[in-house]
Amino acid sequence: MRKRYRIQFPKAKLSSCKQDEAYFYLQEENGRRKIRFHDYSEIYQKQDLYEQIFYERLQCSSPSKVSSILEAAVKQSQDNFSELRILDLGAGNGMMGDELKKHGVSRLIGIDIVPEAYEATIRDRPGIYDAYYVEDFTRLDNDKKEEIKTWNCDCMVTVSALGFSDIPAKVFIEAFNIIKNEGWLAFNIKETFFNISDESGFSKMIRELIFSKYIDIYCIERYRHRFSIDGEPLYYFAVAGRKNLDIPSNFLDSKNILA
Repeated sequence: MRKRYRIQFPKAKLSSCKQDEAYFYLQEENGRRKIRFHDYSEIYQKQDLYEQIFYERLQCSSPSKVSSILEAAVKQSQDNFSELRILDLGAGNGMMGDELKKHGVSRLIGIDIVPEAYEATIRDRPGIYDAYYVEDFTRLDNDKKEEIKTWNCDCMVTVSALGFSDIPAKVFIEAFNIIKNEGWLAFNIKETFFNISDESGFSKMIRELIFSKYIDIYCIERYRHRFSIDGEPLYYFAVAGRKNLDIPSNFLDSKNILA
């Protein structure tokens, strides 16, 4: 049975706030505590709090949507979805891994920079991942990179972690280059990141990659990621495709993209 918490969303509308600035209040014995939605280390320390906020209250659908669009992409080839060896970048507390496990995928390797994410996964979903690494991919040493490569991952997924401050463009490329050529890729991004007026580094990188020789796009679908705390739908794009080549180390500089 899931643990339940007394949570309260702010009374004032937060439509002027950026999505990663949204917050809630957690009522505890010693008073009320304000927690930002992206304060993952704090949220993960409370068993089932993440699920109560994002999946029950705000009806997040992204793990199932990204899994289904990846499956639809793989079906267009001769590959078998259940045989994929998947690198889950920004794995958090294992929600995406849990969804992929339902499909019986061959291997699941989790990566996250937040130690509390690993601890929450071990506590709440033991056995979901074959290995889980707590690593900063901007400082990944060669020995650790080679160890991760030994899992021979041929697919990378990342859900609800791109385009804000969670996973920088450089980290996305580092993980992308770990998976095999002709491997698969599936992720989701906020719909505004496709807008040419968005000058953020991640947005520019995604637009460049989608039309590059490094990726073949198989599926793109707009969907409701979740609701905001004001009850407004937040729309994302789910994207799935196939890797052709490693992205060169000078790619970001050559496109004048901030890492």
